[in-house]
Amino acid sequence: MKTLLKLFAVTLLLSVMSCKDTSKKELEINIEEKAEPDKPTYHIQETWINKRVNAAQNKLSKTDAGKALWKSMEAHGGLKRWFSNGYLSFRFNYQPLSGKGIRDSYQTIDTWSNKARHNSIEDPESIYGWDGKQAWVKAKDSMSFKYDTKFWALTPLYFIGQPFVLDGEGVNLELLPSIIFNGIEQIVVKATYNTGVGLAPDDYYILYINSKTNLLDAFKYIVSYPEYFPEGGHAPEKTTVIQGTTKVDGIVFAKGYKTYWSDSKLENGLGEYITNIEVSDISFSPTVEKHFFSAPEGAEILSK
Repeated sequence: MKTLLKLFAVTLLLSVMSCKDTSKKELEINIEEKAEPDKPTYHIQETWINKRVNAAQNKLSKTDAGKALWKSMEAHGGLKRWFSNGYLSFRFNYQPLSGKGIRDSYQTIDTWSNKARHNSIEDPESIYGWDGKQAWVKAKDSMSFKYDTKFWALTPLYFIGQPFVLDGEGVNLELLPSIIFNGIEQIVVKATYNTGVGLAPDDYYILYINSKTNLLDAFKYIVSYPEYFPEGGHAPEKTTVIQGTTKVDGIVFAKGYKTYWSDSKLENGLGEYITNIEVSDISFSPTVEKHFFSAPEGAEILSK
């Protein structure tokens, strides 16, 4: 009888141990099944970003103009965050009040290497871009884009990307006398470019940096694109005024702009109001499709 009881106890113990082991294995399997897949990550390494940001800070810290620009970058979210957030996408609706030259596209920008791809809002199948070396366009007909897509591929970045886009080599900064704009003292920084930098190296930007917030309130600029001015020169100066801001993934963006002809004789230096710009659908993404910025099959390669 005692022998039978011992055998029963041993059998029961083995059965319990087997159940515990099975439950443990089932739990491990369930945990593995429920584990979230790895999230996509941005391909630019943090060490590269740190190196570029440190180089920019070292350069900018050497002049008063550079220090002012750096403070503005920090107020807008910081240069490191600008490069770390990934690919920037947004809708940029450029609306001249004359009704001529309207440019409305949804675009994605590689902020690290200044590449761009645009989709027409009117016809999303019509696209154009800049792959870092050459411009391309793929449209259903020659009337799909009634403007110079090569020039416009990166132009919106020099609106929405201020002040971050002035971090690189070949940019020269000058601190101008402060002014009062819309009743607030503005730190004024002028940016020019070395010969051979970009498609229009004779362009300049004059930033109005709010002395209280270090955010950008407005900027002046000229267009000197050689294909518009083959014999040299540039269009009259314009002043673009920021219309409210929004924060996306830690970066402060303008929600829109109003552009005027510059006129120093008038209040705030604003002449005729000529263009309204709406910015919407701003987002960052760590990845894009492979060859996203390259010319697709059937695209026309524009002159370099």
